[in-house]
Amino acid sequence: MHYVLHYGQIAPYLPYLMGGMAISLALSILSFIGGMVLGLFFAVIRNEGHPVAGRLVRIYVAFFTNTPQLVQIYVIYFGLPDFGILFSPFAAVLIGMTLNAAAYLTEILRAGLSTVHAQELDAAETLGMNRLQTLRHVTLPHLFKVAMPALTNQYILMTLGTSMAAIFGVEELTGRAFNINSTTFRSIEIFTTVAALYVVVTFIATILLALVGRWAFRARVPVL
Repeated sequence: MHYVLHYGQIAPYLPYLMGGMAISLALSILSFIGGMVLGLFFAVIRNEGHPVAGRLVRIYVAFFTNTPQLVQIYVIYFGLPDFGILFSPFAAVLIGMTLNAAAYLTEILRAGLSTVHAQELDAAETLGMNRLQTLRHVTLPHLFKVAMPALTNQYILMTLGTSMAAIFGVEELTGRAFNINSTTFRSIEIFTTVAALYVVVTFIATILLALVGRWAFRARVPVL
């Protein structure tokens, strides 16, 4: 049997696929921002907080980094309704990705915070900076300069991980590819096209994050 490729049959669905990519990007960007906020908060607690609070954060990180993200989302989407807590498929995936990302970002940001030199903090104190000013002008610039490559890699992984949202009925890029495949049965053309779209989007994201890192924090972020 000879399979003949017909990408022309897929071309009319490209706008539909691009709409799915927009949903994928919304999931990855929103969960990454939420994970960054939680991760920075937890990282500060790990480094400077009360021992009990730090232990709770370690338990949180251990749980979310040692269980599959898919299982975590299953619990949110299928388990919480047993307690009367209902989420839409998009919201369940977004919450699950955010909580999962926060655990990994906590470790990334904590490692970055540990590289801030005591001399820099002493100099800030000598200049009369309060804790908020020190955080803004000393700690965060140093943190992101060191952690930017790892943060970029984490964001790329999260963008690719949005494909699991299709399992919960979210029509992101992979979900829409399933829909097209059920209509056209052109599996090779569809999924190679989807793979190419993921490559393009992640490559563009890598370049943009590298430029932001170099411009804002003078971080050396490799593009390739």
